[in-house]
Amino acid sequence: MRLDCAGRVITLDRAAVMGILNVTPDSFFDGGHYVSVTNAVRRGEELVADGADIVDIGGESTRPGSAPVKSAEEIRRVVPVIEQLAKLIDVPISIDTSKPQVMKAAVEAGAGMINDVRALQVDGAPEIALSLGVPICLMHMRGEPMTMQDSPYYQDVVNEVRDFFDERLKACQAIGISSDKLLIDPGFGFGKSMDHNRRLLLGLDAFAELDLPMVVGFSQKLFIGSLLGDFDRDRTIGSAGTALYAVQKGAKIVRTHDVSQTKDLIQCWHSLSDS
Repeated sequence: MRLDCAGRVITLDRAAVMGILNVTPDSFFDGGHYVSVTNAVRRGEELVADGADIVDIGGESTRPGSAPVKSAEEIRRVVPVIEQLAKLIDVPISIDTSKPQVMKAAVEAGAGMINDVRALQVDGAPEIALSLGVPICLMHMRGEPMTMQDSPYYQDVVNEVRDFFDERLKACQAIGISSDKLLIDPGFGFGKSMDHNRRLLLGLDAFAELDLPMVVGFSQKLFIGSLLGDFDRDRTIGSAGTALYAVQKGAKIVRTHDVSQTKDLIQCWHSLSDS
């Protein structure tokens, strides 16, 4: 597998690590830490030094209960960071957004990938994504961030998420987005209970039949606390271990705050499994 992110290429013969860089005041784990351009750029360089294969920049929190921000504000937050960071690092930059205006501004500033929690369902997003020609990650989310954790319900979470991807892939292909530009993300914690997340993780191999690179992201989330049996416990090692499990089930990109720990664990597993 090979992703051409606006000229910056990554291969996915081994699982890649996507470092999270939130330039927001209210993200659940690192909100407010990197709202200044200087701090954000420095953090981006640190992620790469720790081994990140991709840096994912977001200017709008999508944590449960979060409120939306306007496109202009999101652009104000992310574009200066992307412009500066693109000159300093060699790995691809991903823009975490659902808004077509932000997608366009970010790619023009130097981003080479789109990471969309709404899977190109916002008006105008499919057409803009097609015109930009960069890879797009389609994530599953039931509902909206403000209310998505208000009693989410599924009869069969694995099959329903897979059906969602079937529909979105057909919609993308219908307007001309080729499958080699698409990735999928089951959306852990986005409109799903702890049990839904667990069932989804155990059933990840069901998505392999879609034959698209799969992205997973559960770094530092409450789901990791539920697996540990202690919501107050540090979740860094639990997040990295769960990421390795997901890689063994077919995930090709792991999105994380803790790049070095996750990268080392995956590297050791690849070294042993390849020998």
